[in-house]
Amino acid sequence: MISCMLFYLKSLYHLALAWLGNLIYRHPSRELFVLGVTGTKGKSTVLELINAILETAGKKTALSSSIRVKIGFDSYKNTSGNTMPGRFFLQKFLRRAAGAGCEFALIEVTSQGVLQHRHRFIEWGAALITNLTPEHIEAHGSFENYLKAKTDFFRETSRSKKEPLFFINKEMSHQDYFIEACGGAGTQYFFSRDDFAREELEKNYDLETKKGRRLVSDWLMADFNLENAAAATVFTKAVGVSWPIIKKSLENFKGVSGRMEFIQKNPFAVVIDYAHTPDSLEKVYQYLKSPASEGRVPLNKIERQKSKAKGRKLICVLGAAGGGRDKWKRPVMGRLAAKYCDYIVLTDEDPYGENSFQIISEIKSGIIESKFPGPNLFEILNRKEAIKKAIGLAKKGDVVALTGKGSEPWLHLARGKKIPWNEKEITAEILKTIL
Repeated sequence: MISCMLFYLKSLYHLALAWLGNLIYRHPSRELFVLGVTGTKGKSTVLELINAILETAGKKTALSSSIRVKIGFDSYKNTSGNTMPGRFFLQKFLRRAAGAGCEFALIEVTSQGVLQHRHRFIEWGAALITNLTPEHIEAHGSFENYLKAKTDFFRETSRSKKEPLFFINKEMSHQDYFIEACGGAGTQYFFSRDDFAREELEKNYDLETKKGRRLVSDWLMADFNLENAAAATVFTKAVGVSWPIIKKSLENFKGVSGRMEFIQKNPFAVVIDYAHTPDSLEKVYQYLKSPASEGRVPLNKIERQKSKAKGRKLICVLGAAGGGRDKWKRPVMGRLAAKYCDYIVLTDEDPYGENSFQIISEIKSGIIESKFPGPNLFEILNRKEAIKKAIGLAKKGDVVALTGKGSEPWLHLARGKKIPWNEKEITAEILKTIL
């Protein structure tokens, strides 16, 4: 009874903060077209893609994501530790965007942000769902509650006075929940990576290589980025951007920091990716084990081939967040690593207050269950030393995959302690000393 009362009091507190922020900053969303992008993965990439396309089209934009905050040409890293910060942040962000003359405000919307009503009292112009797979199960209590938080954002958007637009990934198994959440309001658009590859890429690009040079960006070769590009394309088309401008942006887009980011490609590849769920981890491993990651598969033959590159070893640095976050996924991620990786180095990700050895042990249980060869498995708690070990194992043509941290600026320890972390810089330093 007491815990139930505390829950409702906390909920009321967050709702009051959202209402007060809107009042203090004078309803800023009324002066902007505000897009909210939600989903389990791909949110930051989709936002960056949309931002790039809109800027190419001459639009002034503002953006708030897990990676950065930008208003016009002013941009800085998001070091708050929250993808969707509270305490008046969003309303202040929107007021600054309106004051700077921005036309569009692009916001990453999280399920936990929705639970704390951070999406409330904003006149949303559009809502986009990238995809949906299990995540934050402990925080929400069940996958059904996680799904409800995502659809609640669509319901809130349906109440907007702006005739909202809704964008739904039609390859999702839960798309009907989002269609229902729209409540018949506004206009619904659907997208899929297959439609995008067939209708846009194959019809509008010469996808064969010429003189050894691919005619589209490397990042588009990854299967999951086709999904991200499809989402960005359908949104920008809906708001009036022409295909030639979208095409130009896709050609020039270099990817997002910490998302399938190649630190080097030769003599062996080193890749950093934020993947921290089983679904996203498997997609990263599948891509890195496929000929596509070597640029040997032209996009007009895209059947998402899963064949292994002969003789090419995949060396994986793997951890999982602590603090009670989604413990169920640890052995699952271990099994995936055992399936795709030739060498595995287990290490810290963000232990928070949880025992690091226990986290590694739970990941390792899935690896052992898969009968992975013991001599190819290493446990090194110090993440820098783990990266050094993985790089030291690599030979010409191999791939080293560092997952879990991406571009995050901190390693989170017990009792709120955190230490600065830059995986890209640390990896580059190690490579200098080895090569």
